[in-house]
Amino acid sequence: MSDTQIDAPGEAGSSSGLGGAGRGRRLLRGWSANLVQMVLGLTQQLLLIPAFLHVWTGDLLAAWLAIYAAGSLVVVADAGLQLRAINRFLAFKACVDCDGRTANFYAAMLRIYLAVIAVLGVLLCAAIYFAPPSTVLGFGAAPTFDAAMLVMTLGMVLTLPANLASGLYRVRGQYGRTVWLQNGALLLGQIAQLATLAMFGSLLAVAIAFVSMQLLFTIFLAAFDAPRMFPFLRRAGRPPSAMPSLRWSAGQFGRALPFAVANVTELALVNVPVLLVSALVPNRVAVAQWGLTRVIASLVRGLCLQVTLPIAAELGHDHAIGDKERLRRLYAHGSVFVTGLACLIVAGLLPFWPDFFALWTHGSIPYDVPLTVTLLLGSAAVAPSLLALGFANHSNRGDLLIRTKGLQLIVFLVLSFVLIPQFGPLGAALAVVASDIFVQFGLLALMIMRQTLRQPLWHVAFLMLMAVVIVMSGWLIGQAIVALVPGSGLVHFIVECTIWLAAVGVLTSPLLSRARRERLRWLIPA
Repeated sequence: MSDTQIDAPGEAGSSSGLGGAGRGRRLLRGWSANLVQMVLGLTQQLLLIPAFLHVWTGDLLAAWLAIYAAGSLVVVADAGLQLRAINRFLAFKACVDCDGRTANFYAAMLRIYLAVIAVLGVLLCAAIYFAPPSTVLGFGAAPTFDAAMLVMTLGMVLTLPANLASGLYRVRGQYGRTVWLQNGALLLGQIAQLATLAMFGSLLAVAIAFVSMQLLFTIFLAAFDAPRMFPFLRRAGRPPSAMPSLRWSAGQFGRALPFAVANVTELALVNVPVLLVSALVPNRVAVAQWGLTRVIASLVRGLCLQVTLPIAAELGHDHAIGDKERLRRLYAHGSVFVTGLACLIVAGLLPFWPDFFALWTHGSIPYDVPLTVTLLLGSAAVAPSLLALGFANHSNRGDLLIRTKGLQLIVFLVLSFVLIPQFGPLGAALAVVASDIFVQFGLLALMIMRQTLRQPLWHVAFLMLMAVVIVMSGWLIGQAIVALVPGSGLVHFIVECTIWLAAVGVLTSPLLSRARRERLRWLIPA
């Protein structure tokens, strides 16, 4: 339930590219609105881990990572309905009775969401009763694991109506409000997790602390704030008790299917490997090792997705009005920006991640070099395709999405079941990276580039050269710092990172010149 677009991109600035005043402001507002959210994500998945390890053993931490991954997977129950609703809300803007039609559609979709909650709630309870997760995932020794899994999954199912409300906020230019409300819920949830961890120390207590804040956010947003912000929601044309017809409801799911397939695949690549490794790898320490190493690769991917979504919204606007020249330039510049950002982060992580990993886990979890390198380099390689994915979602390419993302999910699952039993966590990493490179980049991204750019092959070659230069330069600088500044501990790690940032800052300082930036932009093949 994470968005990035602040305003509907209907007011395109007159200037071209990322430098246009109106467009630049919208992009900056989109990125800044998610900055706090990304920091809170880092806190949840990185900074809380030492607190958990202070109270729990490695086995209990692995159990919590599996529970958290299962809760994150529950959002697939949205089934693409949020994006379907957003498209309809945007279409209603051209109608005479915009508010009335929006209110009717909102009410009908809300009833569909409530029906989905009821059905999934029953299925979850039955599944956990007849197939206890502690047995299936190998956490029989973890107290309250089954109860915590039920609380996490069922609680996240109950938060689904917030997706519909946040979609309306996005279309009506109030998305920033939902971001800050959710940030408040995430912050309170993290404080509650630490408090319950200190007082009770059980998986169930921490799961309740996390879910309760998300439920409060959903109730406030859907039941109180949305009707106050949009009074027309109170006067929907249908009687409150009327349910949408079965045919109409099925039609909404059918039109949302391509978005659902794309979202399911993205979430599966982040969360399913944790569950598969938990089920297929008997070594519990290896499970925790995989979960912790995967966290940083997922954060790199998540950061790139957050950066691409505001750009994708602008691209979708250009596509809708047929401004091909502006679309082409923005896509080329945005692709380079996202790829450069991912490579720069990976270049900094490669040399210093061993020191951070030792500090992060207090030395209780061993460091795996091949696993880390595979995941980080894969995160850099997939970066250009993330913008293509975002653009496909914003330009109504449902057929392309369902073909490519469906194939990627199948490839990932097949490779996972083949490679994980043989190679353990490294097999899961290879499955994720291979599906990204061969399907998402090799099919989806290249097809979008061929349809959008005049020089797609030259653009890909430019991206590859830039990626190699950035990653190798950053890694070599880091290795030199590690060799020249020996030591260990938190202070040593901070000193290493500070020196690396200073060195990279000096190397990139020529980009502070606007004239140099403009010359570089014109060198980008578009």
